[in-house]
Amino acid sequence: MAKETGRKIIAQNKKARHDYLILDTYEAGLVLTGTEVKSLRLGRASLVDGFGQLEGGEAYLYNVHIPEYTQGTWTNHAARRKRKMLLHRAEIDKLDQKSQETGHTIVPLALYFKDGRVKVEIALAKGKKEYDKRQTLREKQDRRETDRAVSAARRRQRA
Repeated sequence: MAKETGRKIIAQNKKARHDYLILDTYEAGLVLTGTEVKSLRLGRASLVDGFGQLEGGEAYLYNVHIPEYTQGTWTNHAARRKRKMLLHRAEIDKLDQKSQETGHTIVPLALYFKDGRVKVEIALAKGKKEYDKRQTLREKQDRRETDRAVSAARRRQRA
């Protein structure tokens, strides 16, 4: 059997980029059971309610939903258990220091396979206020409109 290479995305948390201002991102490994990995290979997971927390010098991921493996027996896992994240000590210390600040949290952005191993992309994020979300959306729409206008002008110029 050939070794897997590259990055295969399992799940993304698109709402996190809308709800939070992303300050810094990290890639972490996950400690998983066999049935969790088999379930992920089927492409089944949800990061919607997930968050990270630091306890006793270790990082954990909470509320990430990995459904039970259908062919699993009594060895099946709990769908929303806490899972340990594998990070370097310096990264954990930096996250601990920054997450103590008011309004900062750790959110999972993506869950993916990288060279056959399950990785999670986590972000140190700050919650956006409602008016910040509207402002971001407005800027995105303005950028789209200018791009459309520029491309339409180029098309007219070529014709």
